[in-house]
Amino acid sequence: MAYTKNIVTTVSYMIGIRKSIVQTIAEENQELLQSLCENQSCTTIRYLCKLRTALMLNFKRTDQEMRNNLTNIDKLKWFDVENIRQLEEWGLKIVKANTTSSKYIEMINRYISENISRCRELFPEWVNWEYIKDLFVIPRFTQEKVVKAEFAKYMGNIDFYPFQQYIHWTPYDCGGMLINDTKFFTVLYKIHKDVYIYKSNSREADEEIKERIYQFINRASSAEIVVDCENSNPYKLYSVLNSLEAQEIAKIQKIILFDDIHTEPGWELIDKFVKIPLEHIMVQRVKEQKSLVDMKLAVTVSSEHYRYGVSSFLLFSSDSDYWGLISSLPEAEFLMMFEYSKVSDAIKKMLEQHEIDYCAIDDFGTGNIDEFKKIVLFRLLKKYLPDILKYNGKEFVAQLYAEAKIPAEQSEQDNFYKKYIKTLKFTADDNGNLALEIQR
Repeated sequence: MAYTKNIVTTVSYMIGIRKSIVQTIAEENQELLQSLCENQSCTTIRYLCKLRTALMLNFKRTDQEMRNNLTNIDKLKWFDVENIRQLEEWGLKIVKANTTSSKYIEMINRYISENISRCRELFPEWVNWEYIKDLFVIPRFTQEKVVKAEFAKYMGNIDFYPFQQYIHWTPYDCGGMLINDTKFFTVLYKIHKDVYIYKSNSREADEEIKERIYQFINRASSAEIVVDCENSNPYKLYSVLNSLEAQEIAKIQKIILFDDIHTEPGWELIDKFVKIPLEHIMVQRVKEQKSLVDMKLAVTVSSEHYRYGVSSFLLFSSDSDYWGLISSLPEAEFLMMFEYSKVSDAIKKMLEQHEIDYCAIDDFGTGNIDEFKKIVLFRLLKKYLPDILKYNGKEFVAQLYAEAKIPAEQSEQDNFYKKYIKTLKFTADDNGNLALEIQR
């Protein structure tokens, strides 16, 4: 299993860790690091955090230089003068006359507290922003005893701080909190007496799994993705496609969705996010209690193979009934993409005996599908806008996530409530008709 490093890259940059180390953490995602460097709000926090750490490490020396030699911080070698000048160009008055280290610490803490919320957009909706924010903001920082306690804690446990850079936390030997996103969130939640549950948000498929998919596509004369929407998940399908190299999946001719009226609402919107041609087949029911999706899929795949010469199919389903289809088309190649919780050992054993490859879509992380989830939630929200005043806002958000069939921590739902429900705004057209508008 591989783990993402997008969050730890962002946090490492913001808390002021040396650029060469952040580049190592970022590994192959140097584009993210470049975007952070170009983000003024993010870089403001980085420079302030670097300044705070340098001041803590040189607190007494700085005080002595200012009192005895009248040398201010923009002239002291243990501070990054270029960072100070940049902060002042951005409107933050850093250099003060006739002041002390204590006053500087208070000023820096105030600037961090005032500016940290501008970095909220750097993190996905599923991230508990309050936990992230707490790493930067010292509560009650205007109280001298609070700052003194933080200073003593930092100096007494400096080796437990990430690369000895100050953050606001309860330090302990966690084995490195910035190794990857899963490790980071496990530690972050622990210090808040919480448990990080949705680890699929911070993992990704191993390169070996991706390579098997690429090899399957590359050896095909023609390939299609076929999806049993009743036995697959739109968010996990998108996470797979979003994790694979664009030039590899571009070789897939099309995606065919076999849908039923009772499946997740996400299937109706996935075509807005995938670049592969997509055909969406809604399968009608003859009897309300009986779905015909599996039958329609099997007939269509057979037709695609014999009539149009499609040689290979990536079959997204966990239904063992599809062994009947696979075994009936011995000249076609299949790669079955299932979910661990839905697939039986019997079908896996049958596939292995006949040397037919399979992958678990659960191995692909879901931390990269934030925009897709928001679009689904917005569509459901708009459906309820005319009557939304009848609901309790927080209970309504829980209902939205349940209807969208998106598993989420309470913090993600709280973020959605604060960002999109509390900010709903009345608008009026030229004729005076009132409506509620989502503030994106």
